[in-house]
Amino acid sequence: MANDGAGARTRLTAQLRQEGVCNERVLAAMAAVPRHWFVDDVLGHKAYDNTALPIGEGQTISQPYIVARMTELLLRGGSLGRVLEIGTGSGYQTAVLAQLCEQVFSVERIKNLQYQARRRLQRLDLHNVQMKHGDGWQGWSTKAPFDGIIVTAAPSAIPDALLAQLADGGVMVIPVGDDQQLLKVITRQGQTYTVDDVEWVRFVPLISGSLL
Repeated sequence: MANDGAGARTRLTAQLRQEGVCNERVLAAMAAVPRHWFVDDVLGHKAYDNTALPIGEGQTISQPYIVARMTELLLRGGSLGRVLEIGTGSGYQTAVLAQLCEQVFSVERIKNLQYQARRRLQRLDLHNVQMKHGDGWQGWSTKAPFDGIIVTAAPSAIPDALLAQLADGGVMVIPVGDDQQLLKVITRQGQTYTVDDVEWVRFVPLISGSLL
């Protein structure tokens, strides 16, 4: 990892701890990822602000608190093997997950964003990530089941395909809703899905289909 921005990452980690993120592995992963690599140069001075930023194509890089919070919720049952990420976006959340999970499978509907994210992850020398250009509503059935699923855009309802791809005992973290979105944690036990509501959030919508 590059050393540039290390001081800013340390300050951001301290702020995340103050906001209630307490998983030390998650905090260490957040501190290790150079967020300024995942935003345009003109926004580099804002890279370590605790706010979402535009990344083009009408998409955003999520607020660091939300990245840390969702990752912490995903890992609440312990370490994870195979994780599906819906919405690669800039690749920032992907990079955090790659340090905490054995394998990350990430789906992005916008080809240009996927290309940029792939280059950033290669620059970070992360080799446990597989990427797919496709429809996030459909997940990645040929790689299922997944121990964890994290969705970084908001569907109007929980996609059935994602529920089906969650392993027995697996956890899915997903924002759901249109104008008002609620972050939910879904745990699968056999054919029973337990849904816990966490907090109100704001994400771009999860759109069906894919773009070249």
